[in-house]
Amino acid sequence: MKISIINGPNLNLLGKREPEVYGSQTFEEYFTTLQIKFPTIEFTYYQSNIEGELIDTIQEFGFSYDGIILNAGAYTHTSIGIGDAIKAITTPVVEVHISNTFSRENFRHQSYISGNAKGVILGFGLKSYELAIQSFL
Repeated sequence: MKISIINGPNLNLLGKREPEVYGSQTFEEYFTTLQIKFPTIEFTYYQSNIEGELIDTIQEFGFSYDGIILNAGAYTHTSIGIGDAIKAITTPVVEVHISNTFSRENFRHQSYISGNAKGVILGFGLKSYELAIQSFL
């Protein structure tokens, strides 16, 4: 099984950014934990702060992987292009958020991804990614 984890803007700052919301662990540290916990899955990980690069990566893995776990960060609430990219591919996508976006600012209650995703997991910290992986098993 091949799963790609794609993270959007500012998620490169995990471990430093708002630890009360996002925790103190970097994503790279957590990614290593996932690889150990799920040794039979081939994972790729990509992070970008640039919308077009995220779309390119979704398209790259969107016809050959078994699943994509996408945390588009703030682009979740603004990017019709990312939503359209998910609609265009055949690989199922699970939308993930570390925080509960519905307990935050009103603009975070809108997602251009959810309508085209297999499912949405939010509010469980980094464990949200593990729950997304479980949905593909």
